[in-house]
Formats: sequence, structure tokens, C-alpha cells
Amino acid sequence: MTTETRKQEISATEPDWSREKLLRWWNPQRQLLKSIREYQKWQKRWGIIGKMISKINVIEHRFWSVVTGAEIPLNCQIGGGLMITHPNGVVIHPTASIGPNCLILQQVTVTANVKIGGHVEIGAGAKILNGVTIGNHAKIGANAVVLCDVPDGATAVGVPARIIVKG
Repeated sequence: MTTETRKQEISATEPDWSREKLLRWWNPQRQLLKSIREYQKWQKRWGIIGKMISKINVIEHRFWSVVTGAEIPLNCQIGGGLMITHPNGVVIHPTASIGPNCLILQQVTVTANVKIGGHVEIGAGAKILNGVTIGNHAKIGANAVVLCDVPDGATAVGVPARIIVKG
């Protein structure tokens, strides 16, 4: 199977939860995502047990945030199957939304009201600003500063980012 065939198999709508599965205990990026998912799950449940467990998830989230050096809020809108291979310096605003099966590398900043589609790959050091929309299967190059919308399947690079490949 070629790399291109494999990339097309990854869905922009259906989350691949195996991408977030814990493979071992010391897996900080996945532990951070797990603490966020657990917090959001228990926040929806009523009662004293739900409140107690969600408080434990807050403590876990704080611990893993310090370990990873990432600022991903507990109330963020992240689709399933997110991969953050090196979470150091990743900052995501609580009002940003990220679709399923995305890949985010280190030092990425996503500001308020940004909408990222499914299966988007964001290179190291990229900044996504001004409430833009990134389409499904798009790619954002390393250190790109995205100030305008990126259509489905397109690749954006540079400062400010420009579209070099249209989907």
C-alpha cells in the first residue's frame, strides 16, 4: 500500500480512536488527551460521583499539561483521533474547534474561533490566527502563519501563508 493510498483512507469525519489509545503508561501526549476526554465525559454526568471524578481529571490534566508543556484547555472542542506527536508548546484556544484524525506537531498555536476540518496536518511552529477555517485533508507547513481560509485538500506554507497546492 502506498503512502498516498494510506492517507486517503484516513477519514475526515469518522474518528480513529486507535490514534489516541494508550500504548504504555508513560505516554504524556496521549495521557493529556485522555484526561481531557475523561473530564468532558464526567462533566456530562450528574451527581456527586461525576463531580468527584471530574475533579480528579482536572488534577491529571494539570499534571500532564506541565509534563508536556502544552496548553490545551479542558473545555476545548477536539474531534477523536487527534495525534500530537510532540506536544511541547502547543497552544489551543478554548473556542477553536478541531476535527477528527488531525495531526499537530510541536509549537503550534491555534487562536480563537478557528475551525479546523478533519484529517488536517499542521507542521511544527505553525500559527493559525484570525478565526480562519481550514478544510478537510489540508496541510499547513512548518512555521506557516495562516491568516486566511485554506480550502479542502490544499497545502498552505509561508509567512503569511499562501496556498501552493489546491485539493
